[in-house]
Amino acid sequence: MSILAIAFPAQSAVPVAQAVISSIIIAARPLLGIGAILTLFLVFKPLLLGFARASFVALKPRKSLEQRSIRSHLRGMLILNRMAQDLEISQPNMASELRAVASRD
Repeated sequence: MSILAIAFPAQSAVPVAQAVISSIIIAARPLLGIGAILTLFLVFKPLLLGFARASFVALKPRKSLEQRSIRSHLRGMLILNRMAQDLEISQPNMASELRAVASRD
């Protein structure tokens, strides 16, 4: 250590400060890039969601109203049959009525 370091402490601190600042910049650069990408995603979120929905509909189109009603009817029949199986031992009359309701068109 020289006498100049005692006389001018700022000059001896400059290389250390430069090293610290450069390490902060090196660490912050990826964070700034990620922040920029996230900002772009937030700005273009409606457009990106539209593209995602359009591709989903292109890959798996929505079923027609008739197909959905048939599926709902089938689901109801299965539920009634399951309830009939649960009541078979304790209430056989109720189980047969549930099966009759499930078999209706």
